Amino acid sequence: MSSFGHGWPWIGLGAAGLLFVLLTTNALRSDRSVTRWRDLAWLTWAAVFAYLVHQFEEHGIDAQDRLYAFRGFLCGEIGFGDPKTCPVPISFITTVNLAAVWIAGPLSAVLASRWPVIGLSFFAIPAANLLAHGVPALTLQAYNPGLVTAVALFLPLSLLAFAAAITRYHLGWRAVLATLFAGAVMHAILMGSLMSFVNGRLNLDTLLLLQIANPLLSALVVVGLSGRRVVRRFAT
Repeated sequence: MSSFGHGWPWIGLGAAGLLFVLLTTNALRSDRSVTRWRDLAWLTWAAVFAYLVHQFEEHGIDAQDRLYAFRGFLCGEIGFGDPKTCPVPISFITTVNLAAVWIAGPLSAVLASRWPVIGLSFFAIPAANLLAHGVPALTLQAYNPGLVTAVALFLPLSLLAFAAAITRYHLGWRAVLATLFAGAVMHAILMGSLMSFVNGRLNLDTLLLLQIANPLLSALVVVGLSGRRVVRRFAT
């Protein structure tokens, strides 16, 4: 497990530690006149921190002290009980996580101070992930890798972001619902493309390119469905 495919969650955990320190300061706040809990830029950075920790639970060491456990869980979900014979590529898991969190996350947080709806759009990812962990846990009455951080971090942060979007930024319920819809679309593309690869209808390069484009598509869905007036909010 010395390759980058297994080592990146540890790098992410180190980045999460640095980000946590910055979150306790004013460095990542876009407006110091309000509490950080109503600042979408700060909340988006907080969501990036949460996701880096979540990735470590999924792909580093999970709550049951297992290494790189999420791939085995995913393989089981699509009908492959033995991870050793499972066709899910490690490069797929790495690309999904780096594109959605390491790239899209910081970009969304930086842009959120000028376009809050972009910050809000990032929450499509943790919201969808919360359901992806929560539904199997409730159905099977069992833990899965990533469940603890999804519930403990994603749920409260998403609720805070949705509340700020409505009450402070006046983006409206339409933008919140668009965010949830975008998360569902993103998850459908992720799983649909993976199953197409597993069934031989998609090559690896195309599979990975789709995962890189997926977070951008999710943001465009939120922006497009939220309406032009919402996109212009706080754009001064």
